[in-house]
This record gives sequence, C-alpha cells and structure tokens, in this order.
Amino acid sequence: MTTLLDQLKTIVGAGAWKTDPAELQPRLTDWRGLVFGKTPILVMPKSRDEVSEVVRACVAAGVAIVPQGGNTGLCAGAVPGESGEQVLLSMEKMNRIRHVDASNFSMEVEAGCVLADIQRAARAVDRYFPLSLGAEGSCQIGGNLATNAGGVNVIRYGTARSLVLGLEVVLADGAVLEGLRSLRKDTAGYDLKQLFIGSEGTLGIITAATLRLFPDPGETATALLALSDSGDAVRLLARLRASLVDRIEAFELVSRPIFDLVEAHIPGARLPFDEAYPWYVLIETATGGDPELLENALSSAADKSLILDAAIAKNAKEAHNLWRLRHSIAEAERHDGTGLKHDISVPIGRMQEFLVRGEAQLARLMPEARLLVFGHVGDGNLHYNVALPQTSTPEALQEAGSRITAAIYDLVAEMGGSFSAEHGVGQSKRSYLEKYRAGAEINLMRRLKKALDPKNTLNPGKVI
Repeated sequence: MTTLLDQLKTIVGAGAWKTDPAELQPRLTDWRGLVFGKTPILVMPKSRDEVSEVVRACVAAGVAIVPQGGNTGLCAGAVPGESGEQVLLSMEKMNRIRHVDASNFSMEVEAGCVLADIQRAARAVDRYFPLSLGAEGSCQIGGNLATNAGGVNVIRYGTARSLVLGLEVVLADGAVLEGLRSLRKDTAGYDLKQLFIGSEGTLGIITAATLRLFPDPGETATALLALSDSGDAVRLLARLRASLVDRIEAFELVSRPIFDLVEAHIPGARLPFDEAYPWYVLIETATGGDPELLENALSSAADKSLILDAAIAKNAKEAHNLWRLRHSIAEAERHDGTGLKHDISVPIGRMQEFLVRGEAQLARLMPEARLLVFGHVGDGNLHYNVALPQTSTPEALQEAGSRITAAIYDLVAEMGGSFSAEHGVGQSKRSYLEKYRAGAEINLMRRLKKALDPKNTLNPGKVI
C-alpha cells in the first residue's frame, strides 16, 4: 500500500492529496452523519488524465476507488467502506466551465463544478440550466449526474438524465470514454452515456459533461398555497396544467409538520399565514410577460374550492423567502434528529391513495411516530419521512424502523412505485434493490457491472 500511496501522490502532485486523519474526517461520513468509513488517502486530480492514471495505479495494486463529489447524498454512496484500504477520489479540483455555447444551448463543464456556479454561468449568457436542489451551493455536477438527481424543476425539464448531451468518463481500466458531444440527434450505436448517469460511480468516473441549456424563462411568479388535503394538490396541478400549459416550473407539496420543523429550527423562517393548514403547495411559473397569469389561474382554482388560502410573492425578495422555506427542509430535519428517510415515487394519480393508506399503516405499526411528508407532486416523488419517538432503546427503535420501512416499501411496490426516486441506492438501500428489482432486471445489472468493472474497482459495496 505504501508504494501505491507514493505513486498517487506523484500523479496528482503537491497540494492535491491528504492523509491527515483530521483533514480526512469530514469526507468519511455521509451528510446525515449515520455512515462512517476509512481511507488511507484522499486524492484530488486536476484533469481526466490524472484520474485515468490514478485508476490504472489502483487497478495494478488491486485497490478500490470511491469517487466523491460534494458528498451531499443521502444514501452514503460516496463514503468509503470500513476496511481503510479504499482510495477516496475527490473531483473538487476539476471545476472548470470549459465552454458555453449559447447558440447551441449547451455548456461543457468538469465534474467538480458546483451546481450553483453552472446555473450562474448559464444566466450570464441569457440561458438557463434548470437542475435545482437544496444543496446546489455545494453539490457537484458529477455527483448530480452519477445519482440522476431530480430536484424541484423535474415537472418541466426532467431529471438530470434529460439534461445531458454528452459525457467524458474514465472507465474501470483507466481508459477514457470521450463522448462530449453536443448533439440533439445521434443514433450511431448505443447511447453509452446513459449507462453512467445514475450508476453512482460503480461503472465509470464521470470527469466532464456537456449539458443542455434552455431559454431563460424570464419573469416568474411564486406563490405558497394552503390546501385541505393532498388529493387537492393532485387535482390542482391537473387544473393548472390545463390553463398554464408548460409554464409550471415547480410544484412542491409540503405537509404542516414539515413547516413546523422549519419554523422551529431555521432562524427567520416564517409562513406567511396567520392560520395553520394541513398541506401547502409552493408553485413557481414562468409568466410569459403576463404578471397576472398565475394569480388568474389560482383564482379560477379557488372557485373550485381547491385552495384555502394563498400568498403570492410581490417581488423577488418575497419569492426568495418562500423558496427558503422549502430549501431549508433538509437542514430542519437534520436539527430535529434521526428519523427514517424514504425517497419514494408512485404514479401521480395514486399519490393521495398512497398517503391515506400509508398513514393508516403507520398508525397500526407505531401510532406515536410522526409522519413528515414533502415532495414533488408533478413527478410523483415523495420524501416520506418518519420521526420515531426517542423513548425506546436504540435496538428497539432500529427494529421498529426496519418494520416500518419494509411496510412502506411494500406498499410502494404494490402501487407500482419505486423505493428510490432521486437519492439513489448507495449503501443504505442495496438490500431493497435486491428485493424489488429481482430476476432478469437485477441479473442484467450484475452483468453490466461485471463487464465494465470486472475487478470491482469502482465504488464497491454501493448499488449492487
């Protein structure tokens, strides 16, 4: 191992590696602080050629590599194992925006670019990159693509998979897949980039990407709506889609207990209503030059008794404050303590059915537990989280949590949904992938992994 470490230090050069345990420690746990790993070295290559050399050296030494972006994931997919022998490879120094082509509506970026920087670079040329997450100030695009991130704008623009035109990838033997095309149409063989999007670094290390840009949506209108039940959110979305067509940028559903946490734990966060309501929807639309477009559409929906109350942002500051409520949810939950996180999706038309049946199921299994729900109505993705009472022993809580999670995922599967909508599989959901994607599907995944990474060099212990 000493020989390999010396090789890696030489490859990446001075200032691009760390072995001090104190400096490594923040990289060795997941964002939630639940999973911990070990590594002898962190390397921070500055180019795809250095990544390739690192991979070749590790393959020759029989040592595994764990790629890491911003380490903001919620399934511990970027945390090394406990053996202390896996090399941690950070993409943070590969953070150049190589080229922005406004006329082609595309941008070539390195994998370590922070998502918010990409958004700003697009706006600088009057273009728009729509991927938007709560962690966009620290998450990196390589990690976003490796997990096929979703975010708040999927309803109009799709997941990360839909936003990629081409990829540059270092394969498990150190070879480089040079696929940084910027074409909308290309039927020359298999679409290989799709293998690596969502693979969580288990099939190849994404080093750069050509991203799809869009016209700047221009002026937007933002509103927080109060609803009586979750079914009204589904009906409201259908009605607004009929009147607003494709102008809906985001449509976020949040339960009252979630906003209670935000108000309790996030300084200055306050809902704009005097009365508490069971459910809320945060909506953002492109106005198309009509400042009253959203207000008129909401007035029509209110006539149908779908909206109990509404707060429409009058300016950019008010809109920012409304979005701050939504983007602070993960941090508020983190302050609230350990709970069960379930990133699930169901068919949109069955969302209310799932919520009703799920709540009844939780009441049977553990009536004292608190249900904390929010999500993206337009794509059927719910963050269905459960706060357990901290009155039992850790062992009892773990056993109860396992039963609750299994029941939730079984209900999701029964309704044609998925146990992982946008957070990936990582370490924490591997057993569920085995359970719910059995047969030919899981076997094909194993064959792909074996074919592309026969020595299990890349991110072992994750996904599959």
